[in-house]
Amino acid sequence: MITIRKFDHDGREAWRYTGTLVERSEHHAVIEAFFDRPDRDDGYVVWRKGDRFLEWYYADRWYNIMRVHDVTDDHVKGWYCNITRPAIIDADSIIWPDLALDVWVTPDGEVHLKDEAEFDTLPLDAETRANALRGLEDLKARIVRRDAPFDTLPPAL
Repeated sequence: MITIRKFDHDGREAWRYTGTLVERSEHHAVIEAFFDRPDRDDGYVVWRKGDRFLEWYYADRWYNIMRVHDVTDDHVKGWYCNITRPAIIDADSIIWPDLALDVWVTPDGEVHLKDEAEFDTLPLDAETRANALRGLEDLKARIVRRDAPFDTLPPAL
């Protein structure tokens, strides 16, 4: 088991949960975890307690990627991607400092940017903001190219 700790932009812990390490390299880790909160409808997806997440964390990229599988039949609901500072990955924990800006990718490849206004109001220095926006562009390019873990999406038009 590995502990995942999400921090907000002010350095406060916002969420803590555990998962199983699936894959690890020098610069990334993939974990499997299960949604541990009550069901919630966010309009674009219904999060259900027990939904399975495969989560990619990177020590050298400004985002993470979470492929969300439905608790009932394991179909892919979509990919939730967070723009973050690079993750801190050690033997028994992953820490990821969230920067509010998110991307939702539907199973048919539609890309939806979320929480832009919240990101715009964060008190970030120019270098951090620029790195986050470069991370967003890198993430979008990976989606278009259908790089893993987006390789199960239909071909881009």
